[in-house]
Amino acid sequence: MLFLLRMIAVAVFAVFMFVFGCGYCLLSPRNPKNVYIVGRHFCKMARIFGIKLELRFPEGEQPVPSVYLANHQNNYDMFTVSGAIQPRTVTVGKKSIAWMPLFGQLYWLTGNILIDRANRSKAVGTIGQVIAQIKERNVSIWMFPEGTRSRGRGLLPFKTGAFHAAIGAGVPVVPIVCSSTENVKLNKWDNGVVIVEMLPPVLVDGLTKEDVRQLSNQCRDLMAAKLEELNAEADSRSAR
Repeated sequence: MLFLLRMIAVAVFAVFMFVFGCGYCLLSPRNPKNVYIVGRHFCKMARIFGIKLELRFPEGEQPVPSVYLANHQNNYDMFTVSGAIQPRTVTVGKKSIAWMPLFGQLYWLTGNILIDRANRSKAVGTIGQVIAQIKERNVSIWMFPEGTRSRGRGLLPFKTGAFHAAIGAGVPVVPIVCSSTENVKLNKWDNGVVIVEMLPPVLVDGLTKEDVRQLSNQCRDLMAAKLEELNAEADSRSAR
């Protein structure tokens, strides 16, 4: 019964966001402020799933532009890490997202960047486009460096695209870590605590493309350590 009620709630929310979200974005289509506004509404849905969402940010304002990196677990990311999206931040997603009913059209209107990952010959050009977007639109970019959902397998190896973009644009990397949502179940009333924490910026001053792998490893180590820490805390608090 609980599963059914939550599925109905998600369906109602999706229609609501499509109608009113798209209507709002049409007033200023592809404006980078739209992603932040829509993301704040998506994270409110965490309560419907029985998730006690806790967001943590470092002191002070976040640098704009930046490249934000978040771990990518499953579809619950839309309702958890979305709460950490900062103003003037857009995401980079697969071109096929635009064809998803309801969500795809909203994703495009909010100003996100769509790339064709299936065409590897355009990989270099894709990073160049991301760098150009950062510089020309003065926007931050949100990326999932694992490239795919981990689905409970911990933190997967990082791809280097995000780090090429950060070094190419000369902007800091800001890691974001979400504790595990592997055990979140739609038929479970209380799905415990999920913590999303933004780490301090990692500067790229003086780095070149030869330092991409080093930067990637540095950020992955930081995120892996923080993920282990947050998982332990979330499990402890959820068990009370």
